[in-house]
Amino acid sequence: MAHNHSHHGHHHVDPDAGDMRVALAVGVNLLLTVAQVVGGVLAGSLALIADALHNFSDAISLVIAFGARRIARRPSDEAMTFGYGRVEVVAALINYTTLIVIGVYLVYEAVMRFFEPEEVAGWTVVIIATIALVVDLITAALTFALSKESMNIRAAFLHNVADALGSVAVIVAGTLILLYDWRLIDPLATLLIAGYILWQAFAEIGGVIRILMLGSPPDIRTDAVIARMEAVDGVAGIHHAHFWQMNEHDNALDAHLVIDRGAWDRADDIKARVKAILAEGFGIAHSTLEMECSLHVCDGAARIGDGHAH
Repeated sequence: MAHNHSHHGHHHVDPDAGDMRVALAVGVNLLLTVAQVVGGVLAGSLALIADALHNFSDAISLVIAFGARRIARRPSDEAMTFGYGRVEVVAALINYTTLIVIGVYLVYEAVMRFFEPEEVAGWTVVIIATIALVVDLITAALTFALSKESMNIRAAFLHNVADALGSVAVIVAGTLILLYDWRLIDPLATLLIAGYILWQAFAEIGGVIRILMLGSPPDIRTDAVIARMEAVDGVAGIHHAHFWQMNEHDNALDAHLVIDRGAWDRADDIKARVKAILAEGFGIAHSTLEMECSLHVCDGAARIGDGHAH
């Protein structure tokens, strides 16, 4: 989409500055991964190496988000006539799916640990987790503003929030184990985090799937849009209406517009009025309207979609 305007009053982050932030976040996460692997090997801590892998998944989710951002800015071409904006939606789907997998795996791990509590090497773990938390907070700060206007970055941001929570849990658990040798806190904390990750991911993934399924925008009622179009003077009816989201911020509609019998001489004016109402009233900047005279109207056409009215 060449016209990348949002209808939600977001303050847009300059694309290049945004890219820099995401790239920085990737770099910081990769550095942390290396540090954790080295620390894990030296301290003989499997937990640290596991956390390193988690951070690596964070870095990967940011790489996917970053790549999608770059691709999404390509102009339309013969292969992709709608442009490349939807790649961000696909990236979000990948990242939310991996988050759900991570969440389910964490639940499994936590439940297993209730039955067999493991030795947790207190200090090393607490120190490294604290460093990890700082890195996660830096990453979150870098991507927070972007996450407000892009479901793609929001998915990567959530990966990070999940990670930061993981670090907090490790610090709390490690401290309690050092002080009171209270081992069950580790799986308990893990369950809480897993629950939060799953809740967030399931809450967000629906909107992503809806866009990919060409669903109508969730914040606009399709019948309200059609009723408003039909209320325009000279419009006899609407049918074959398709209403979808091209990407997170751009809505599109195409429909057959039936012009009243005596109004055909001002059909272009009526169409322009309907388009203006769609753009101003509903933020639908991309509309395609096929005009029909009410004498030659499609026979038995459905109001919504390509089918026939039953």
